[in-house]
Amino acid sequence: MPHVTSPRRPSDTRCGLFVVDLQPRLLAAIPRGDDVLSRTRALLRGAEALGVPAAATVQYPHGLGPLESSLETWLPQTEEKMSFSAASCRRSLDAWLDQGRGQVVVAGIETHVCVEQTVLDLLAEGVQVFVAADAVAARHVEDHQRALDSMRAAGAIVTGTESILFAWCRTADRPEFKTISGIIKELASAT
Repeated sequence: MPHVTSPRRPSDTRCGLFVVDLQPRLLAAIPRGDDVLSRTRALLRGAEALGVPAAATVQYPHGLGPLESSLETWLPQTEEKMSFSAASCRRSLDAWLDQGRGQVVVAGIETHVCVEQTVLDLLAEGVQVFVAADAVAARHVEDHQRALDSMRAAGAIVTGTESILFAWCRTADRPEFKTISGIIKELASAT
């Protein structure tokens, strides 16, 4: 019997990476803000190496400021929003869907507000959603955990940055494997 690849794995050819509201004023209130940033940067670096498109949103930038500057290399343009759900920002999402990219990996803050509403709305559209649990956070651990449980129960696949990067890479004989492995080693030494 031939090897069957699970459709429940994130695929570099079917995924987009959506970064939700990683803005300095919001990050300052998050106890794990530095971890979320480093893991999001790892996802962005891996996405760039493997050809996975990425996009970002910013919540009420006039009051909360722009995207975290260390992410601008990978995300030079952001979509502004007032809605808590980033699924209301259609430019990148619609392009991905038009390209047959029906999977979205979500990173950002806060887990129980903008991330959860985004995930639930994407699931309602029929998008397969992967939440990078170590690249999302909230001010309070209880809110973070309840939101992860809620998103999992709704059908999202809750996983981690390393799992996503290796799933996108698929095989150790791929030329990009060395890059992905290096990103993961850097991440492990930083935490």
